[in-house]
Amino acid sequence: MSAVAQDAGRRAPATRAVRSGPGDVAVASVSHVLLGILSVIVIVPFLWVLLSSFKTSKEILASPFSLPQHWQFVNYAKAWTDSGIGQFYLNTIVVVVSALVIVMLLGAMCAYVLARFKFFGARAIYYLMLAGLTFPVFLAIVPLFFVLKNMGLLNTLPGLVLTYVAFALPFTVFFLYSFFRSLPDDVYEAALIDGAGDWRAFFQVMLPMARPGMASVAIFNFLGLWNQFLLPVALNTDQSNYVLTQAMASFASQAGYAVDYGALFAAVVMTVIPVLIVYVIFQRTLSGSVSQGTFR
Repeated sequence: MSAVAQDAGRRAPATRAVRSGPGDVAVASVSHVLLGILSVIVIVPFLWVLLSSFKTSKEILASPFSLPQHWQFVNYAKAWTDSGIGQFYLNTIVVVVSALVIVMLLGAMCAYVLARFKFFGARAIYYLMLAGLTFPVFLAIVPLFFVLKNMGLLNTLPGLVLTYVAFALPFTVFFLYSFFRSLPDDVYEAALIDGAGDWRAFFQVMLPMARPGMASVAIFNFLGLWNQFLLPVALNTDQSNYVLTQAMASFASQAGYAVDYGALFAAVVMTVIPVLIVYVIFQRTLSGSVSQGTFR
């Protein structure tokens, strides 16, 4: 670099700091106030449930907002054994994990083909997937009931898995479509030149590049499948195959007037904890990857 260029670089004016006007300050203040109110609305009920899970039913009814006099850790043992939460936990994990693996694999493959290849009917398939997002779940309950009954999958965990996959697939394709569209064509072409076929190029090159999108849609699907209530209630009446959402409703309704509120709240906490753990671990991936997808 010449001396003249160096001297010009030294004399270049510094970048001015962006100053926020009164309008920006007002918007920021209102946003912080609204976020604070929303945080209180979300956090306070959860803390109340958490504290109530360590109380007896008498304490909850007498002073619902006070701290426990004696921390009843036995409530968690009661919820795990007496209500059968352990078996329901296992059922939920089997159903959710199986459905998540299948829907992520099928959704990624479908979104990749629709985004990277041009063929007759591609747009129609994509719009049909979008239409699946607008279809209310409760309208499909009766047809699904008879379909699963005719297939011999009613009141079974595989039947729930297939149903979960069917309802999560449109969102997965819609979400991943933009990520595969944004991937560079040069990398794919280089893989083909190096001798990779379409399957190898997808699994070893393109799919790892779409990892942020895969992580985000996996989190969204996990949250939706874990909290699913209507489908298992309508399509799974065998108590041995209950998932957690069904178990919570059954645990509360069957007790009648003799509800053990401490154990009930403990079961609620155990149901919520896996969702919180997954979100806390992957929240950076979620917030970072959503901004990377650009729809074309």
